[in-house]
Amino acid sequence: MPGSPSAGRWLSYSVGMTITDAIHHAVLKVPASAWAPAIEPDGEICDAAWVAELDADVLKGWPKGMRLIVRKERPHPGAQLRFTDAEGLRLTAFATNTTHAPIAALVLRHRQRARAEDRIRAARVTGLRNLALRDATQNQIWLEIVQIARDLLAWMPMLALTDTARLWEPRRPRLRLFCTAAQLVTTARRRILRLAAHWPWTDVITSAIQRLAALPQPG
Repeated sequence: MPGSPSAGRWLSYSVGMTITDAIHHAVLKVPASAWAPAIEPDGEICDAAWVAELDADVLKGWPKGMRLIVRKERPHPGAQLRFTDAEGLRLTAFATNTTHAPIAALVLRHRQRARAEDRIRAARVTGLRNLALRDATQNQIWLEIVQIARDLLAWMPMLALTDTARLWEPRRPRLRLFCTAAQLVTTARRRILRLAAHWPWTDVITSAIQRLAALPQPG
């Protein structure tokens, strides 16, 4: 719930909404003049998406000050439309209580939160889905381990990987990089990591090691 502005506390939210029948029917009643062009992250106008705010009729029974904003866009080639879409356009909606920004800016802010959702999904795959231990203190340690793993998986693509490998979900580096069979050999005071030449991701691993070795030493 929003806080009290007079007390100096205020909670602003932006939450995705399911396109219900009521919202779908309300979207069909929005006049063409009420739709504004959406904007891209660089500030340019998006010529394939439009945004509008629905009136208060569809918000009856919802918290005071809540706004319902809808975005419609042309689907990407090959994308399948849903029953809740309208007039051949993909519909998405979200609720917010923010009032000090244009609708297009609020839509852009909400869409950029997808990165946070990606991080949450990746954390669940990394170990956050289930608490592995019985005691609360033990699980606190487990969560710290999960956070360390997430930090490594967040920094490694930026520092060591290139191209599409930077976009891999946690399962892919786990199977393609971390579970690779290798042999560590020490000879003449040198350590040599031997990888199988036939492994499809050997080049990715060796390139990542070289990129990390080229980084300046901290401090």
